[in-house]
Amino acid sequence: MGIFDWKHWIVILVVVVLVFGTKKLKNLGTDVGESIKGFKKAMNDDEKPADPTVTPAQPFSPVQPQTTQSVNQPHTIDVQAQ
Repeated sequence: MGIFDWKHWIVILVVVVLVFGTKKLKNLGTDVGESIKGFKKAMNDDEKPADPTVTPAQPFSPVQPQTTQSVNQPHTIDVQAQ
């Protein structure tokens, strides 16, 4: 006799059915099946090559820096406390 004897599995199955009920076990099986299908579909979608006809909207152009105030000039903000 081992821990995985067939009699032990029968007892475990009966306890699980008594605790959860057959309806919840059926719903659980359906939900697990649907999530596995969704996972496989997502994995297959990732393996498909990207659409080769996609082109960038605009060609790349370098951005010119804008002139700003000198860093050495003081910058203050005037506020009035109430």
